[in-house]
Amino acid sequence: MNCHFVRMMLVVLASLSAGCMVGPNYERPAIDMPARWSEAPQASRPAATEPSRWWTAFADPELDSLVERASRANLDVGIAEARIREARANRGIAAAPLWPSVTAAGSYTRSLQSDNTSGSSTNGSQSGAPFGRFNNQPTDMYQLNFDSSWEVDLFGGTRRSVEAAQASLEASYFDLGDVLLTLLGDVARNYIELRGFQSQLDIARSNLAAQEDTLSLTRARYQGGLASDLDVARAEAQVETTASQIPTLDTSYKDAVHRLGVLLGEAPGALLDELASTRPIPVADAAIPSGLPSDLLRQRPDIRRAERQLASATAQIGVATSDLYPKFSLVGSAGLESLKTSNFFSEGSKLWSIGPSITWPIFQGGQIVATIEVRNAQEQQALLTYRKTILTALEDVENAIVAYTQEHDRREALAAAVTSNQRAVDLATVLYTRGLSDFLNVIDAQRNLFQAQSDLAQSETNASTDLVALHKALGGGWDALPAADQGQTRTP
Repeated sequence: MNCHFVRMMLVVLASLSAGCMVGPNYERPAIDMPARWSEAPQASRPAATEPSRWWTAFADPELDSLVERASRANLDVGIAEARIREARANRGIAAAPLWPSVTAAGSYTRSLQSDNTSGSSTNGSQSGAPFGRFNNQPTDMYQLNFDSSWEVDLFGGTRRSVEAAQASLEASYFDLGDVLLTLLGDVARNYIELRGFQSQLDIARSNLAAQEDTLSLTRARYQGGLASDLDVARAEAQVETTASQIPTLDTSYKDAVHRLGVLLGEAPGALLDELASTRPIPVADAAIPSGLPSDLLRQRPDIRRAERQLASATAQIGVATSDLYPKFSLVGSAGLESLKTSNFFSEGSKLWSIGPSITWPIFQGGQIVATIEVRNAQEQQALLTYRKTILTALEDVENAIVAYTQEHDRREALAAAVTSNQRAVDLATVLYTRGLSDFLNVIDAQRNLFQAQSDLAQSETNASTDLVALHKALGGGWDALPAADQGQTRTP
C-alpha cells in the first residue's frame, strides 16, 4: 500500500514538473537586413559563388597546407575546443538535478558507555535504563544506509538552467568557429604578405643591380671626361637609397614567417627554410563573392554566438524567477542496522523512511527580485550586443568590398605606370649615353620605376589580402576546416 502511494506521488509530481516553466520563452529576434550590398558593383565585375574552402581559389598548395596544419595545431583553437568540453560538462551539471540523487553510507562502531551515564546505580545495581540491560559491556553497531532525495522541478528552474547551459554550449561551438575564421584570415593574410615582401625584395635587388650598373657607367664616363662628378654623386646616392630599403623589407618578411610559425603552433623560426624560396604573390579570381546580407546571420560565427548568448541570458531569467516559488522535494532513506553480524541481513534489521518536503522563501530582503532584475538587464545587454554584432558584420563586408574593388582599379593603373616608367628609363639611358640628356633624367626615371614596381607589388598584395578580408567578413570557410568537426555539439 505504501509502495503504491509512493509510485502515485512520483507520477503526479513528475507530471506537474513537466508542464510548467516560469520565465520568458526565447524567440530569435527579427532583424531587418538590407536587400543587397550597397558597395557591390552592379555590372563591372560579375559575382561568383564563393567556395566553402575559398583559400583554394588562390591555387597555392603551400597556402592550402598552412591552413590545414594551422587548423589542427593552433593553440587558440585548442583553447576554444577545451572551452567546448567545459561547456558540455557544465550542461551535464545543470541537468543532474532533474534526476534523484542517491548516496550510500556504511559504518561499524564499537562503543562502551560510561559507568556514570549507563544507567547503573551507585551501588552497582541495574536501574533498568537501556544501557543498563547490557551490563555496560562494549557493544557493536553495524549500519548500511541508502539516502535519496529528488527536488521536483515543478516551476522549471532546473530546466531553464539546462536550457541556458545548452545555449552556452552552442555559443562555445560558434566561439570555436570565430577562432577558426580569424585563424584562417591570419594565415592567408600573413602568407600573402610574406610573398609580397619577397616580391618587393626581388624588385629592390633587381633595381639595385641596375643602378649599380648605371653607377659603373657614370664613373667610366667621368673618367673619360664625358660626365661630371655631380653625376657620379647622384648615382651613388641612388644606389645607397635603394640598398637602404632592403633590410626593412627583409625584416617585414621575417616577421611574417615568424607569425606563421606561431599560428601553426610551432617556434617562430620553424618555417624559415620551408618558405625561403620566392613564389609569386597569390592572386584569386577578381570577381566579388556573391551572397546576400541576410546570409551573414547563418555564416558569421560571431553573430551566431551572440544569438546563442542571448538565448542563454533569456533562460537565466526563468532560473531567477523560479526562486520566487516553493520547491518540492521527495526524501527517502532505507538501510540495515544491527548489533550483530549474524542477523544483519534479517528482516528485523531493515529500516526506511520516505516523505515529501517543501521550502518557500518568505523574506530575503528583496534579493530574489533584485536577481531577476539583474537577469533582465543582462538579457537586454545580450540583445543589444547581438544587434551590434550584426551591424558590425555589415560594416565589415561593405568596407571590404570597397577596399577590394578600389585596389583592383589601383593595381590596373599601377601596372600601366610600370610599363611607362620602364620605357622612360630606357629612353633616358639612351639619351644620356649619347650626350643628349642630363643625368638627372636617368636618376628620376630609375627612381620612378622602382617606386612604381614597389607600389604595384604592394597593390597586388593588398588586393589579395582585401579579398581575404572580404571572405572573412562574409564568414565563409571556417566550417570546412578539420577543427570545426571536432567542435561539433550534439543535443541529447
